[in-house]
Amino acid sequence: MKNRRSFLKKSVSITLGAGVIGTVATPLKAMHTPAVNGINIVGPKDGFTPEIGTLVSMMNWMRNTMLRPVHGMSTKDLDYLHDANSNSVGAMLMHLVATERFYQENTFEGNVHFEPGQKEDRLYEAASNLGDAGRATFKGNNLDYYMDKLEACREFSLKELAKYDDTWLEKVDTQFWGNPTNNYCKWFHVVEHESNHNGQIKYLKSRLHTRK
Repeated sequence: MKNRRSFLKKSVSITLGAGVIGTVATPLKAMHTPAVNGINIVGPKDGFTPEIGTLVSMMNWMRNTMLRPVHGMSTKDLDYLHDANSNSVGAMLMHLVATERFYQENTFEGNVHFEPGQKEDRLYEAASNLGDAGRATFKGNNLDYYMDKLEACREFSLKELAKYDDTWLEKVDTQFWGNPTNNYCKWFHVVEHESNHNGQIKYLKSRLHTRK
């Protein structure tokens, strides 16, 4: 908990879960592809096979970018609703956690549960659906609350991704929502999804001055 909070206070430019990368076990079929580390380097990363490392570099870059506009937000900022049908920044941060959790369950050995239990299931259901459920559930929390959820979820993803090789990324699910989809596409959606909501978060932040 203390480390997660100090992460935010020091700089949002520090990549979430970076410590995991250097400590995970050697992945399957480890290659000797040189890895260059750094937030703006998209490519192989230490501790992962080449394509998984490239995916991880994109995940880290997008997470770093997404965190910039929420840096320093108060609970009031995180709870702000622009209109009766909008989602708060806090709810959208939890929505990102819930989406990543879905892909954890879907791709890691078929059914790996993150933070299991009936209470947590209801929490993530509200985060997935947003709308009325999200507005009712996610309010009154400070930024540390959301940062802890985001980082714990990402740490789990990185730990699991380190167990697989590039062949696993290419594995195709022929029945995924009616379309053949490989694991690479599923996890790239985690990146794209954060990019989408990053724009919404920036818009809401720009409207904070209009609140009554």
